[in-house]
Amino acid sequence: MTAPLQNDTFLRALLKQPVEYTPIWMMRQAGRYLPEYKATREFAGNFLELCYSIDLATEVTLQPIDRYNLDAAILFSDILTVPDAMGLGLHFVAGEGPKFERPLQHEADIDLLTVPDMEKLRYVFDAVASIRKAIDGRVPLIGFSGSPFTLACYMIEGGGSKDWRTVKTMLYSRPDLLHKILHINAQTVTEYLNTQIACGAQAVQIFDTWGGVLSHTAFQEFSLSYIKQIISGLKREHEDRRVPVIVFTKGGGQWLELLADTGADALGLDWTTDITQARARVGDKVALQGNMDPFALFGTHKSICAEVARILKGYGQGSGHVFNLGHGINQFTDPENVEIFVEAVHDLSRPYHQ
Repeated sequence: MTAPLQNDTFLRALLKQPVEYTPIWMMRQAGRYLPEYKATREFAGNFLELCYSIDLATEVTLQPIDRYNLDAAILFSDILTVPDAMGLGLHFVAGEGPKFERPLQHEADIDLLTVPDMEKLRYVFDAVASIRKAIDGRVPLIGFSGSPFTLACYMIEGGGSKDWRTVKTMLYSRPDLLHKILHINAQTVTEYLNTQIACGAQAVQIFDTWGGVLSHTAFQEFSLSYIKQIISGLKREHEDRRVPVIVFTKGGGQWLELLADTGADALGLDWTTDITQARARVGDKVALQGNMDPFALFGTHKSICAEVARILKGYGQGSGHVFNLGHGINQFTDPENVEIFVEAVHDLSRPYHQ
């Protein structure tokens, strides 16, 4: 049995229900900007071992919750655990990031791709259950996955890329092969997120990190359609409570109306989108999450508070806003500035909820 939820402000805001203040969490909030995280990662030996260890993943997830007055925790894991479970051979190269030993660049390899046995991801699900127990009802736990297209980008390129040339070559020359990968990915992500929910995730986020590199038409065909497919297959009620779904397409501000029609409860905004205009465009369909530039945290305490105030004013009165950064927190961020940031959101937002 898990403890009753003491602070459900985040979940209520996602569902546009009344709240006393605007809740806040940060993408990559459990990460390299925290000295305690660096110590735990050094103890683990490497990033993947940290992900694979249930106890250490639990510890790292709770580190920012113990340090700051955040309104949600997010599972410590990586979007690439999914293709890793598919047998592509994930490893991390110092200074270069993630790499796959067996990228999907040949039709014969793509034909062999299947939805993995979820038992290969048991360490993720056990971490979800462990975190829920350890968090003891303080705040909700967010589960997550990469979008089918974002996962495909890494699976096809074999790692990160500046231009995603290999992926886009396949998209335009052999779209049938890319669709085959995306279809398998969508099925996998649906099952993956549903299992996270069953194990205790109280909200889920789909990270469509690379959807914004696509053309308007290609985005709808190769990213949006598969996100819709996932959302339609998700379990939306668990533990007698709705499980909200957030979709975050980095660079996707021009597609907010389309994203609002996916069935998601909330849309993440990067820092290039004006939140006032975004709210006017989506109306009452979805809540909004975001959207401060992560580098605003490199300013002074005064400038951080001023930027928080500007975004809160931009959203305006009422619920439906979860404060966040427009992308993951930078590893060189001063932890003291994060404290200023979190408290400013809580303090300055209260007049908007009276």
